[in-house]
Amino acid sequence: MHLELKLRKIGNSVGVVLPKEALAKLESNEGDTLILSDAPGGGYRVTPNKNDFAEQMAVAEDIAKRYRNTLRELAK
Repeated sequence: MHLELKLRKIGNSVGVVLPKEALAKLESNEGDTLILSDAPGGGYRVTPNKNDFAEQMAVAEDIAKRYRNTLRELAK
């Protein structure tokens, strides 16, 4: 899916309006929280905020920190 998003001024901030196709794919509605995280190769990834997402990210970051050298060697 390829969607073009428009940035709009909202007060002193800038917001993105998501079309209904994107909201359906994210299984999200108005008022829901989305997570914006770094994506491999640059850019960002948008995912719906599931209750366990923050916990999973904390575990992943802890593993990456503890096994940094091992992961670096495996990536070679």
